[in-house]
Amino acid sequence: MNRKIKNLFSVVISALMVIVLLAACGGNAGNGGKADNQPKTGNTGSPQNEGNVDLSEKVELVWYLLGEPHKDTEAVVAEFNKMLAEELNTTVKLNFTSWADWETKYNLLLSAGERIDMIFASTWANYYKYAAQGAFLPLDDLLPVYAPETWKNVSEQDWKEAKVNGKIYAVPSTYPEYTPDGIVYREDWRKELGLPEIKDLDSIEAYLDAVKREKGVTPINGKAYNEIYTMFRAYHDFLHIGGDSGVVVATSYDTPRDIVAYPFTDEFEEWVKKMRTWAEKGYWNSDTLSSQSEAGDAIKVGTGAVYWRNAPGAGGFIMGQKTDNPDIELAYFPFSRFHNYVMPTLSVQNAMAIPKSAKYPERSLMVLDKLRNDPKYYDLMTYGFEGVHYEISEDGRTIVTPPASRADDPEYSNYDIASWGWRVESMQRVKPAGGWPEFDNLLAEFRETSRPNIFAGVMMDYEPVRAEQAAVNAVMQQYGLPLMMGLVTDVEKGLETYRKQLEAAGVHKLVDYVKEKANAHFDAIGVKV
Repeated sequence: MNRKIKNLFSVVISALMVIVLLAACGGNAGNGGKADNQPKTGNTGSPQNEGNVDLSEKVELVWYLLGEPHKDTEAVVAEFNKMLAEELNTTVKLNFTSWADWETKYNLLLSAGERIDMIFASTWANYYKYAAQGAFLPLDDLLPVYAPETWKNVSEQDWKEAKVNGKIYAVPSTYPEYTPDGIVYREDWRKELGLPEIKDLDSIEAYLDAVKREKGVTPINGKAYNEIYTMFRAYHDFLHIGGDSGVVVATSYDTPRDIVAYPFTDEFEEWVKKMRTWAEKGYWNSDTLSSQSEAGDAIKVGTGAVYWRNAPGAGGFIMGQKTDNPDIELAYFPFSRFHNYVMPTLSVQNAMAIPKSAKYPERSLMVLDKLRNDPKYYDLMTYGFEGVHYEISEDGRTIVTPPASRADDPEYSNYDIASWGWRVESMQRVKPAGGWPEFDNLLAEFRETSRPNIFAGVMMDYEPVRAEQAAVNAVMQQYGLPLMMGLVTDVEKGLETYRKQLEAAGVHKLVDYVKEKANAHFDAIGVKV
């Protein structure tokens, strides 16, 4: 950015800040145009006494987020701190851990005792492990006092999912996300060939068969394992449990305590026999397990028809092809329709936690309470500066980027920050246009059929069965994958060999271990069946 543009940007920022402050004095613009039912700020007292909390000491909090800052993050945080200083006599020093080294950095940060007042937490960032090890502070007694709005607005189910050994160690994001597996497919070819809408396994098979016969195209061209394995699990309602347990599943959502190794089930035997016929018909190539190309790449060049994606990934792929290949019509079938339900990602998939090294946990919770429940804080930290990074459409809910004033600005970039940890569904603005048109319909479907995620909280230390786990996974790679992909000529003999090898690897010990830990989890959260 050259000096003139920098100067201009500074002027815009300064002017905007003045506008924001003046509008706040007017008493109405602080909600950023949100609907009347949006939560309002809870600030009714002076900075010296927010409720019954002594705020006489000026405090700087140390927060960590995962990801990279935006080029304008410094200016946004400066405005954030200006508001916090006025209302809570507090500022925040915001630090970031990059995607390149976050795992190592998290380990160091949470073990070295470095002062951290709040940090992004997630199930995939080992939240349960760190909480169990005592790296985070329990928040049960602090939340009602220092984050009363958050305590009231977060659902009982979300608080339950944040618990480890009966204690809450993080404030979960209350923004449900749905990521069921499914397939993107050439919808224009389905219509051209007069095929039924894809709605079940039979219609999927009919589609694959017609594409192969009538179009002369390998339907799943490239790596096909994800397409077939996720379809297998979803079709039989087999649910992974306990993280990296490989072949260990619960036999259905309705029988979560019935935990087995799926290669020993009748369902698996029936499936691999069917996959042998699919492979023989050429629905994928015989070298699929060694292929380095994605099935989606073949769709792009007209030599494939089916590609595994979760729902958000499907939207991104479809919209990308609408730009690059406008003559191609794609559609999406989520596997959740096999059994007509979907589970949201666990609420603590995105959350904020307070490390045990925190100096000001109470003040951090007060700031988070403002951030999650006051639109002026939420909009600023999530979307940046109105008029600079976005503008609000006439409906008062939808944000448009870039704002009209910067439509031709080559220096413009969407404001982006790792805001997942504090996202709240009622506060989140709608992002418009440019997105996948079908997503809203899918989201409504997912919400209508949503069930609580009772499995994701089963997180275990596999150290007592580490040898068995490694051996089982090796056997699955050597014997299970070829069976799943129909590449074994004598299916019955191959299945017999696979099962014997799993038993020799200690699969039953692994199942027993997972079952023990899972049942303890289900006992803790009140799951009876």
